[in-house]
Amino acid sequence: MTATPPAPPPRPGDSYVQSFARGLEVIRSFSADAPRQTLTEVAQRAGLTRAGARRILLTLQALGYVESDGRLFSLTPRILDLGFAYLSSMPMWNLAEPVMEDLVERVKESCSAAVLEGRDIVYVLRVPTHKIMKINLGVGSRLPACFTALGRVLLASLPDEEVEARLHATPRAALTRHTVTEVPGLLARIRQAREQGWCLLDQELEEGLVSIAAPIVDRRGQTIAALNLSAQVNRIGVDAMQQQMLPLLRAATAAISQRLQAR
Repeated sequence: MTATPPAPPPRPGDSYVQSFARGLEVIRSFSADAPRQTLTEVAQRAGLTRAGARRILLTLQALGYVESDGRLFSLTPRILDLGFAYLSSMPMWNLAEPVMEDLVERVKESCSAAVLEGRDIVYVLRVPTHKIMKINLGVGSRLPACFTALGRVLLASLPDEEVEARLHATPRAALTRHTVTEVPGLLARIRQAREQGWCLLDQELEEGLVSIAAPIVDRRGQTIAALNLSAQVNRIGVDAMQQQMLPLLRAATAAISQRLQAR
């Protein structure tokens, strides 16, 4: 499955630096599907002319964020500085990680934290046990919010009209035979997550995968992130996930929320 692209950028104006925006598009053109690209490929994927893409690539190369063998361009490890700047500037993730590690040790299943960005969720922390998904997810990966337990918990913190707008803006092709794609059905499940304070997703994102998520809240009670546990349904069923893992997950999100509020 390919993650959905970010929402379209705002139109250029007095406060919009177009050259900087184009540089970010060049960086985002690299992915697991395209780790090394020619100049032409970068230009096509970033929506730029060859000349414009070349100037940006050479600038990034001079700064150490891109390298080239003379034909193919690729990102260097230094690009991680940009993402880690966000993580290091947010004390919440330092507080959350040990709680997540303890949770994974207890349940022996993978745990992730994510935030909402537009119509997608962005993974900001992951503590895996073993690979259980076909999708290759890491920190910075994006998925459609409406098709994930994490996303539905995060969308549940928004007013219905805002949720509907984001749902209508999301491509909603079915990912499995279980995927709910119609806006009324998705809205009903998001409202349910809002009422009960958690969300369970049964094989809607990927066949055989079940996940459960709960919110992390700040001192005002506002949802700022979400935490989930994921497992294979043939190893732990939906009922067991809810009965055995939900209490531990909610205890973990409460602990993270309390640590955050105490700072």
